[in-house]
Amino acid sequence: MSFKLSRLSFFCFLLLPTILLAQEKPSLYKRFMNGKLMQSKLAQKFISSEKDSSRSAGFMVLPLLGYAPETGLEYGISGLYNFYLDKHDTLIRTSSIVLQGSLTTKKQSNLKLTTDIWTKGNNYHYITEIRYRDFPFNFYGIGDQTLKKDKDSLTQRLFRFKLEGEKKIVKNYYAGLGLVYENYAYTDEGPGGIYDQSSLYGKEGGKYLAFGISQLYDNRNTNIYTTKGYFARLVYNYAPDFWGKDNFEGSRINVDLRAFYPLTPKLTLGLNATYDEYFGNVPFYLYPQLGSDETMRGYYPGRYRDKTAVTSQAELRYRIHPRIGFAAFVGAGTAYSKKFDFSALKPSYGGGLRYFFDLEHNSSIRIDYGIGEKRPGEPRQTAFYLSLGEAF
Repeated sequence: MSFKLSRLSFFCFLLLPTILLAQEKPSLYKRFMNGKLMQSKLAQKFISSEKDSSRSAGFMVLPLLGYAPETGLEYGISGLYNFYLDKHDTLIRTSSIVLQGSLTTKKQSNLKLTTDIWTKGNNYHYITEIRYRDFPFNFYGIGDQTLKKDKDSLTQRLFRFKLEGEKKIVKNYYAGLGLVYENYAYTDEGPGGIYDQSSLYGKEGGKYLAFGISQLYDNRNTNIYTTKGYFARLVYNYAPDFWGKDNFEGSRINVDLRAFYPLTPKLTLGLNATYDEYFGNVPFYLYPQLGSDETMRGYYPGRYRDKTAVTSQAELRYRIHPRIGFAAFVGAGTAYSKKFDFSALKPSYGGGLRYFFDLEHNSSIRIDYGIGEKRPGEPRQTAFYLSLGEAF
């Protein structure tokens, strides 16, 4: 979950000096409200290198403020709440609730609520998402050779509901069922561009209801900041022909593989690979996209899209202090429609800073700078990200 850092840079400059001030001059907190108690709680929550023994929940809210010609002034929040469903279970994984929402002065909105819940004994795992989006985005065309000069501004209206549940069958292995409903609609803000000229299936939008099954192997030592273990998840979805016309009828396969190796007590190597492919009469808006704060960092989401996308990345994570960490990452990926070609892989690399605001759950604020390819006649593709939680 992230926003482009440029929208939140003012918050970073406010947050970091506050943390440093608290570290260097604790006497300020002692005097405030005559409070040793307040100093202790504040230091324990945001500064101390010691964990809170109460196994309490962790909470963080980041403000959003930005401006763009197509949106006007944008304002909102991004919040994360981490907790244990059973505090007495010392092996239970961290559950989380994430809320992200923004509005603009041009009456656009982007709202998203997701949950990731683990029950006692990690016997059940539930994932939900509810999203409403009425927001502009840039469309460049289909494939992995799109051009910046073809950028076309569209408005997407999307409603999504997703529910997945998995049950532990044997140690570390889960099987589950899922359901997802999506409804899309599009408005071309600049007729005559590449969107208007292209023959796209599902050009006006559409809807579908898909049913899925999932298989999961997960022996990670923690699901928030992993330093050891493996994660492998396969999801298959099928969407019947409920509505006809240009609505999606077909299937999707999504694979997510992760491995983590502790090189030293403070240094971890993380590896990640993904595969995402649609089959059937696939509308353009469902095509997998390269670029996000989690994979292929450095690319605008949707700059490259096609029926199939594969990505890979490696990340070195160095936790120099319980509260502070650094990361360096490198990856490659591509989107294609017919045949995978190694020569078509696009690079992604960069680095970032981590501040761990909650040691009990190892929850972090992540600032990353990603660098992508440089196409002929175009500037190199890059992006800043301010996120809650690790990329994978």
